[in-house]
Amino acid sequence: MQIGYKARLYPTSKQRNIFCRMFGSCRFVYNYFLAERIRSYKEDGISLSYNKTASLLTALKTDKDHLWLNECDSMALQESLRNLDRAYQNFFKGNAGFPRFHSRHGRQVFRTRNQNNSIRIAGSSIRIPKVGFVRYKGLKDFEGRILNATVSLSPSGKFFISLCVETDDIKLNNGGCIIGLDVGIKEFYTDSNGNSVSDPKTYHRHEKKLVREHRKLSRKQKGSSNRNRQRIKVALQHKKIANIRKDFLHKRSFKLANENQVVCVEDLNVRGMLRNHYLAKSISDVSWSEFFRQLEYKTAKRGGILVRVPTFYPSSQTCSICGYQNPIVKDLSVRKWICPNCKAHHSRDRNAATNILNKGLEMLAS
Repeated sequence: MQIGYKARLYPTSKQRNIFCRMFGSCRFVYNYFLAERIRSYKEDGISLSYNKTASLLTALKTDKDHLWLNECDSMALQESLRNLDRAYQNFFKGNAGFPRFHSRHGRQVFRTRNQNNSIRIAGSSIRIPKVGFVRYKGLKDFEGRILNATVSLSPSGKFFISLCVETDDIKLNNGGCIIGLDVGIKEFYTDSNGNSVSDPKTYHRHEKKLVREHRKLSRKQKGSSNRNRQRIKVALQHKKIANIRKDFLHKRSFKLANENQVVCVEDLNVRGMLRNHYLAKSISDVSWSEFFRQLEYKTAKRGGILVRVPTFYPSSQTCSICGYQNPIVKDLSVRKWICPNCKAHHSRDRNAATNILNKGLEMLAS
């Protein structure tokens, strides 16, 4: 199995300059061959493949105007071409829009492969091709073979490295329970046992400060040092919100994966739900897609399974005792209701979680 590990890098000023040159070289290669693929298709009717662009890159590096590309890690440049080809494949599959040109502003990133042990850890430093050993913090011990490394520069000016490590497929133990989850905006989720976790509303709690920092940024003169310092403050505030949200999601998903063998959730169409402009901000803040993604790999790592119940299954409207479907419950303001058929009293969220669990177990049995 492949596992990702992320750490903070602390490069010297010389290493920072090398990183910036590599970011620029990889961005140039991506944009250059994106323009070339567009031109080739429009003028010649030919769609360039990855192999063709790789051979063109080799020729480009010998051109006298582009000899500076040889100073960059060759594998990083090849990975930029792979990223471009992957962007085209996602576009043709309908999973993403048409590839866009990369900007020199915002987050910068490049990826390189580990060949002949070119990426290795020695004490508190990690070796990166063309850069050398760079100090890091926050990387826990692991066993396995490093496949590739991704170096990124955040808008706040911090360097990070993400390692993709191939390791033995080891199954951890779990509590062996089964549970159904009904996610929401007011309550982050309610489970089939009647327990609920409140939505931390991370963005809402920090929105006022973020708005203040953005207003200060809008008043700064473009290109000035004051504007750049304020831009970093805004980026740090955004990063703080993201870190708080990520910490909450990891803790909740770990607890559920550690206690349960089967976790049943509703396969929500989050992209479609975001079209509701009244709830879009709250839905984005609650991060259901990321929560389900974490649940999926964490339950699999512990030998469990995540079951996704179909999107249009009427979990909230169906009585979990007799199966009667009550159309009145379509109204989201109805939080408690009595079944007209069996007279059972229901809490909307717990009833939905119970139905999701029953449907998930039914799908597993079939």
